[in-house]
Amino acid sequence: MSKDICDDFSFETSFWKPNLKPLPGSVFKVTCASTSSEGHCNEQPHIKSLEINGATRTTSSNMAASPRKNAKSSATSFKQYEASTQDAWDDGDDDLLVRLRLDTNIIQSTANLVIDSHNTSAPPNLISIPAVQTPQKVSNGRSESTSHSQSGAPQRNGASGQRSISKAQSERELAKQKKFEALLNSPPKNLLEELRPLSWSGIPASCRPTTWRFLSGYLPAALDRRDLTLERKRQEYFGFLDQYFGTRHQDQYEEIFRQIHIDVPRMNPLIPLFQNKQVQEIFERILYIWAIRHPASGYVQGINDLVTPFFVVFLSESIDADVESENVDISGLSKDQLNMIEADSFWCMSKLLDGIQDNYTFAQPGIQKKVSALKELTHRIDSNLHQHIENQGIEFLQFTFRWMNNLLMRELPLRCTIRLWDTYLAEPDGFADYHLYVCAAFLTKFSKQLIQQQDFQTLMTLLQNLPTDKWNDEDIGELTAEAYRLKYMFAGAPQHYKTS
Repeated sequence: MSKDICDDFSFETSFWKPNLKPLPGSVFKVTCASTSSEGHCNEQPHIKSLEINGATRTTSSNMAASPRKNAKSSATSFKQYEASTQDAWDDGDDDLLVRLRLDTNIIQSTANLVIDSHNTSAPPNLISIPAVQTPQKVSNGRSESTSHSQSGAPQRNGASGQRSISKAQSERELAKQKKFEALLNSPPKNLLEELRPLSWSGIPASCRPTTWRFLSGYLPAALDRRDLTLERKRQEYFGFLDQYFGTRHQDQYEEIFRQIHIDVPRMNPLIPLFQNKQVQEIFERILYIWAIRHPASGYVQGINDLVTPFFVVFLSESIDADVESENVDISGLSKDQLNMIEADSFWCMSKLLDGIQDNYTFAQPGIQKKVSALKELTHRIDSNLHQHIENQGIEFLQFTFRWMNNLLMRELPLRCTIRLWDTYLAEPDGFADYHLYVCAAFLTKFSKQLIQQQDFQTLMTLLQNLPTDKWNDEDIGELTAEAYRLKYMFAGAPQHYKTS
């Protein structure tokens, strides 16, 4: 820290107090912590029938498209290309080999040598940056799997080097999935203590619904209590619907439901699933019941977004589809399945909001406090960025309020939000405390680009539209790692929540 900055910044009056303990090390992005002899990475760190909206519910005893290129421009470009390479399509070239009198056996043997050479050697970048294998999806009776590079672009599967990397990664993912299944199916007494560190770096998609129920405190660890607990809680939720949902048109509650009814269709407008009327009605019921049962805050805009990850994760138990890129049809789901998804989403969202309810009470003091903390933390870790933002006349509240109110859901693709919530649920008070350090890491990640914006309008536009549309699990992994480093450095300070 330079002398000038030290003069202007007093640790005695600072929001933060320096952590004078020696830092054992920083978090760096690594490909693999250690490898086994086989070259694989080792892992480290009856509800009663109810009449709702004219539909009878019955339960059982026992869950961004790429912009299109301009067609006219593409056609013109192709015509220009075709004209410039017209000679490549001249008649008579097919007999070129005959006219040159080349031996076809030699040609074939040379081609085989080239192919063999490519198959036995892989480019260095393919070895250092493994491909991200997306979960296998079943569509129209066919099993499809797409491999993506770090940038998200589809990769060819022709090179044996990359096939071996994908295979190694798949084996690591399978090993991690087996660890989760072993814990969930034969839970130890300290299930949460073992589940949290395993979940921190991401949860396999097939295990995520059950794991989220555990980490949310909704599902008990004991096997013999799980079904009874789920049945009781689902009955309780639909009991609330029976008791309260009919009041939504009464004068005292009409405004609450009107605002919910307006906000729900605005959620994720580019994802067809959330424009489905049946899905929107589910969200309206969940949000209305929560608001009625929490009069201290009631419904506040932004809470509607917090239902989305739970709904999508629990839906994945019944439908294997990518809701971001596919037009998911829920008409094939039974009423029992939809009831379970709705009730579980309500209870898990309620557990989340119990920890951050001061974000949504009068004047939203929780958000005000977190924004102030983020401002000072940014001053500590990136003073140049902090000064640049202030020089342009931008207040942190203007762009970070949404980050706190919506937990970065408006800043990240849905797939990344779900991955981020794996870490939040694994962290004690992840949504309340750890989120602050994630926001700090998120802001400073774009420091260079932000400092290049030299006027209020362009800087504010970038702050409100940070380029994350191509992000994937690896980007979230880097973000959470940096947030952990910041937490280690600052969270242990005695004056952590003392404002300057």
